[in-house]
Amino acid sequence: MGRSKDIKIIDSKIGTGDDCISIGDGTEQVTVTGVTCGPGHGISIGSLGRYDNEQPVRGVLVKNCILKNTDNGVRIKSWPAMKGGEASDIHFEDITMENVTNPVIIDQEYCPWNQCTKDAPSKVKISNVSFKNIKGTTNTPEAVKIICSSALPCEQVELNGIDLKYTGTQGPAKSECKNAKLTITGTLNPPGC
Repeated sequence: MGRSKDIKIIDSKIGTGDDCISIGDGTEQVTVTGVTCGPGHGISIGSLGRYDNEQPVRGVLVKNCILKNTDNGVRIKSWPAMKGGEASDIHFEDITMENVTNPVIIDQEYCPWNQCTKDAPSKVKISNVSFKNIKGTTNTPEAVKIICSSALPCEQVELNGIDLKYTGTQGPAKSECKNAKLTITGTLNPPGC
């Protein structure tokens, strides 16, 4: 969805070849609860910053959801080196991951199929984001990736009660964070940020 307000997605099962839920620019006040996602690319904000005059994304709550065998978990993504934008007041809570790749991710270097250059940082501002009580299993060692823009570092990012177990053999599992002003409370498993 894009350029929409007051959307509720409740008690649904979604399986697809792309994002189970994709929230684009200009979307405000979205509530997603009781959704089971998989197969698919997870639940995503963005991608943002690809086009001129994108409107802010504000007020997103994703809660009590299950992601199974997805290519990503809960994600915010923006293009590097392109257009400006803003995403704020975004909260992911009480999420269960089952064999998920990239369970928790902010990716401000999103550039699929080399369609862009990574020579310049993203111009999308991300702030007031929380990931709370996220548990389950990851099939990649990078369980938590908070990769923000060097030009506009993420602000007010909270990691609270993250417990993700890596099921593969390329361990140990890790968390990676850069260009983000973080608050970490409770468990952060795997550690690293």
